[in-house]
Amino acid sequence: MKILIMGAGKMGAFFIDLLSFDHEVAAYEKDPKRLRFTYNCLRFNTLEEIKEFKPDLLINAVTVKYTLSAFKEVLPYLPDECIISDIASVKTGLKDFYQQSGHPYVSTHPMFGPTFANLNQLSEENAIIINEGDYMGRIFFKDLYRQLGLNIYEYSFKEHDETVAYSLSIPFVSTFIFAAVMKHQDAPGTTFKRHMKIAKGVLNEDDYLLQEILFNPYTNDQVEKITEELKELSDIIKNKDAKRMRLYLMKIRNNVKADIVDC
Repeated sequence: MKILIMGAGKMGAFFIDLLSFDHEVAAYEKDPKRLRFTYNCLRFNTLEEIKEFKPDLLINAVTVKYTLSAFKEVLPYLPDECIISDIASVKTGLKDFYQQSGHPYVSTHPMFGPTFANLNQLSEENAIIINEGDYMGRIFFKDLYRQLGLNIYEYSFKEHDETVAYSLSIPFVSTFIFAAVMKHQDAPGTTFKRHMKIAKGVLNEDDYLLQEILFNPYTNDQVEKITEELKELSDIIKNKDAKRMRLYLMKIRNNVKADIVDC
């Protein structure tokens, strides 16, 4: 299969490396410097090269801020039968775009990133495949993600956004609060250092990505739940209520155990 990958950032480079030994892969990147360390693939920085390549599948791996604009730029240079796809963690506007594009499409979300995941061992990581769109495109990504050992879930666009609001916005907001109240520690404990590592990783993400995840229409409900829990915990601490503290710890321990079982 001829596969065009747009964007040679962290995830783009990951897919180039992953697919280039079994398919004819080309990478399109406007910044030639990003293509310096790609290998076993064609390197494009003009749209005419894409037209000549005639890809069977396009994987849009550009920064989430430019996902839609990148699609619109390249669409006139693609064969009509080319399957277009994205791996974006934010799907805002994509369903409408796909339905109006005139191309078969598939949308997926690898629920991991180079910041924290061990890309050589992904058996504990997850991937979402949107159950709308082209059947053969979904089969391609399902086979690919199975080869990586990922746990695969099939959701609609709406279900995906609800899942992201829960699985990303809660840890992101919690990390933001930690960073907002944090001050320098000369002798930090182990727990503090672990939280600090997570905070640095999250805050190293693209500003637009963080914004769009938090602007997800389902995020505010999760933020309100965090606010309610903080109020309850603050009241327990303020009143030094040992009984309520024990019950609260029991509740959150059960939550964590339930989540581990679900995973």
